[in-house]
Amino acid sequence: MSTDKVVRRATQQDITTRLRHQHREREAQRVAVMKIRERSLPMKLVRVEQLFDSPRLVFYFTAEGRVDFRELVRELALAFRCRIEMRQVGARDEAKLVGGYGTCGRPLCCTTWLPGFAPVSIKMAKRQNLSLNPSRLSGLCGRLKCCLRYELPNAAGEQFAGCANEGSCSRSGGGCGGGCSSGGCSGGGCQSCGSGA
Repeated sequence: MSTDKVVRRATQQDITTRLRHQHREREAQRVAVMKIRERSLPMKLVRVEQLFDSPRLVFYFTAEGRVDFRELVRELALAFRCRIEMRQVGARDEAKLVGGYGTCGRPLCCTTWLPGFAPVSIKMAKRQNLSLNPSRLSGLCGRLKCCLRYELPNAAGEQFAGCANEGSCSRSGGGCGGGCSSGGCSGGGCQSCGSGA
């Protein structure tokens, strides 16, 4: 979950250290899941991260409400002899940590390039003339897809000339963006303003 800048190219020692950390992360995840089940804690472990520059283990989890995990932290600290940090994450963060593929067939935007989560509303889908079917508008996290926000300028003809899907002419300094229903995409020009494509 770290988003630090690249400091240098990884050396062979860095690669070996990372492989050792991955092994420790898998072992910590296995032990933590077992202890969570033993204690019947109302939480779901998402991921474990061994920080590169410190012996600290960070456990990311989801839960409906607050969870008293003090005993769990003590047991994990004894088992791994290091500082333990527990971080509760939301549904979007869980999807970012776990990864996966969207309905578009590409890796999740939040996993690959999206720097943060901006608010997304159903008005954004309405503005793009999308079907208001919740199953089509929801991402893997169960929330509205992030792409509804960052595709909004393009769909509204505000970013690029081309398909505006708004049903009206979208004139800008660079010419006419046209609207799909106005014939801007097919037919070689905008029927609303008469300009050529």
